[in-house]
Amino acid sequence: MAVLVTGGGEGTAFAAKAATTTIPIVCNVGTDPVKTGLVASLSRPGGNVTGINILTSELATKRVGLLHDLVPTGSVFAHLVNPNFPSTESIIEQADRAAQLLGLKTVVLKATSKTEIETAFASIREKRIGALLVASDSFFYSVRDQIVVLAAQAAIPTIFEQRGFATAGSLISYGTSLTDSYRQMGNYTGRILKGEKPADLPFVQASKYELVINLKTAKALGLTIPPGVMAIADEVIE
Repeated sequence: MAVLVTGGGEGTAFAAKAATTTIPIVCNVGTDPVKTGLVASLSRPGGNVTGINILTSELATKRVGLLHDLVPTGSVFAHLVNPNFPSTESIIEQADRAAQLLGLKTVVLKATSKTEIETAFASIREKRIGALLVASDSFFYSVRDQIVVLAAQAAIPTIFEQRGFATAGSLISYGTSLTDSYRQMGNYTGRILKGEKPADLPFVQASKYELVINLKTAKALGLTIPPGVMAIADEVIE
């Protein structure tokens, strides 16, 4: 018995699905897998694919709210996205909807390379944008040191999805616990190897999230973290 385990979202999940209809696949995705056509239903996926939705797009709303809590006087936020990432349109929609409810304007900046990231930050400085939301994307994670340095140089409060950005020096991160998610994927893999079928294993939704705050970066930006935000932090880097 063999099992394909994929990370990195919809792109790798669909690539695996296209490669085989017989080998069981356990994956993670960032948005509703039924809407994207990856599986037939959440409770009974059918076919050879199951896994976990880490809520990449759904949590964009929460990240906008947290950024507004940290920079309440900001009226224009930038949203850095990779147009090649499968969940990007859904992430933009969720973030824009949340921003509108808060009376904020968002400026979407697109980047697919290090050079385009440099260009995006030049635009942020030119437009005097108050804060930055960086969308989930495996490419952005791979160049997180560059993004964190540019954010520091621009002195712009920035929120990311994954904890690795905050530990690298970003102001704040909020998203699904990847450790918990991969544990779930490992659990499913073990069950399949013991004879269960992916078609019968519900496609689950992530239930553990983590908020990480970097106080060193907050001090460098001259920001005071509101007590309400501090109170719900899972980790504070000092």
